[in-house]
Amino acid sequence: MANKTMEKFGHPASVVAEVGAWTIQVRPKQLALGSLVLICREPAGAFSQLSPQAFVDLGAAVAEIERVLKAFVRYERINYLMLMMVDPDVHFHVIPRYEGERSFGGATFGDAGWPGPPDLARGVDLDPDALAALTAELRSRWAAA
Repeated sequence: MANKTMEKFGHPASVVAEVGAWTIQVRPKQLALGSLVLICREPAGAFSQLSPQAFVDLGAAVAEIERVLKAFVRYERINYLMLMMVDPDVHFHVIPRYEGERSFGGATFGDAGWPGPPDLARGVDLDPDALAALTAELRSRWAAA
């Protein structure tokens, strides 16, 4: 069952994969190409409330996220931001970081904050078709593992 944070980020349409206690979803506002949200499916409003198994699953999810995004975006760094100021469930914003621009589906994606912290106010808002295309691309790359 989807929690409020999963729903906010477009579950189930934006789901790339699920790894144990975690769902990986495309972030509708792309701060850089390949921006994701890694959301815990357990009922937890604090990191310390996660089960030991969720921490094991987190390691597996991160390994796959980095494999898929490295091949897709060729990022130089990757950021995991656990902000939890608005959305109540344990989650991370996953932002591949790079200098320059990347292209996908006829759109160009920069990294406005590079090389400093990501600029959370800027980014490309994906329309439903672009979100579906990016989700499908990342799903297929995930499945190819």
